[in-house]
Amino acid sequence: MSYRIGIDLGGTKIEAVALAKDGAERFRQRVATPAGNYEATVRAIAGLVRAADAALGENASVGVGIPGAISPATGLIKNANSTCLIGHALDKDIAAAVGRPVRLGNDADCFALSEAVDGAAADASIVFGVILGTGVGGGLVIDRRPVGGPNAITGEWGHNPLPWPTDEERPGPKCYCGRTGCIETFLSGPGLARDHGRGWTAERIAASDDPGARAAMDRYVERLARGLAHVVNIVDPHVIVLGGGLSRVSRLYEDVPRLWSAGVFSDAIATKLVPPRYGDSSGVRGAAWLWNDLSTPASPVPDRSA
Repeated sequence: MSYRIGIDLGGTKIEAVALAKDGAERFRQRVATPAGNYEATVRAIAGLVRAADAALGENASVGVGIPGAISPATGLIKNANSTCLIGHALDKDIAAAVGRPVRLGNDADCFALSEAVDGAAADASIVFGVILGTGVGGGLVIDRRPVGGPNAITGEWGHNPLPWPTDEERPGPKCYCGRTGCIETFLSGPGLARDHGRGWTAERIAASDDPGARAAMDRYVERLARGLAHVVNIVDPHVIVLGGGLSRVSRLYEDVPRLWSAGVFSDAIATKLVPPRYGDSSGVRGAAWLWNDLSTPASPVPDRSA
C-alpha cells in the first residue's frame, strides 16, 4: 500500500487523514461523532475510510486512535471515556466494515508515535508523550515503536499520586478513578481551574496577568515538574513531548526543566521537554503511523488486527 489512513476517534469529532510514505498529507476529513451510538460510530469511521480510498484511488491501511484501550484479557475496549465503546470488539467491527485489517491504538500512544516518527522527537530513541488537557495521559515510544504492556496501561502516569505532596496538597482532590490526589486532578485543565477557584477556564488562567492566576500557574508549573521528574526517573526518556491544550503555555518549556532537577535522581539531566510539531494533528497522524513498518507494538499485546 502506498498510503496510510489514520482515524482519530474523539468524543465530539472523528477525523481522518491519509499520509504518503514520506508523511505528506494527501487527504483530510472530519465528521461529528454520533454521541453514545456505537453502531453509528463504526459506520461513520467506515464512511471516512471509503472517502479516503476514493480520494487516493486505492485501499490504504487503516489505523484508529481511540480514547481507551483493547483489554489483552478479553479483546474488548476498556478504560474509554467514550463509554459506548466499552465492551465491544471495536477493531474487529471496523475491520469487517472496511474489509481489511485494522490496528487500534490509545490516543495518547498515537500522539507520542506521531511526534516520534516525524515530529518534534524524530531523532530520539526513547520518547514519552504527555497529554495535558481535560485529562492527563501519556504514551511511550521506543525506536519508533509504541510500547504496550500486558495490562494495556503503559504511560498512564496521570493516575499515580502527585509526587512529594505538600501538607496543603494532601489528601488531594477526588479523582473519577476513585482515589484522591492523582496527578490528573492537579495537572488537567479542570484541575488547574479548580485550584484557581474563581470559575475561570485553564486557558484564561494561563494567559492572565492577574495575581491569583499567576500564583495558580506557578503552582501548576512546580507540580508538573514534580510529576515529570518521576517519569524521567522511571523511563529516562531522551525527549518528553507535551500535547493537549496546556501544551501551548510557553513558560512550561523553560520553567519545568529548571525545576524538575530537584526530583530527578541524576547529577545531570539530558532529557528535553518540547512542544509538539503537529499539535492537534498528532493523534490522527499517529494513528496512520500504526502501520509504519517500524512502529508495530514492541510488547506481547495480542494481535487483533485480523
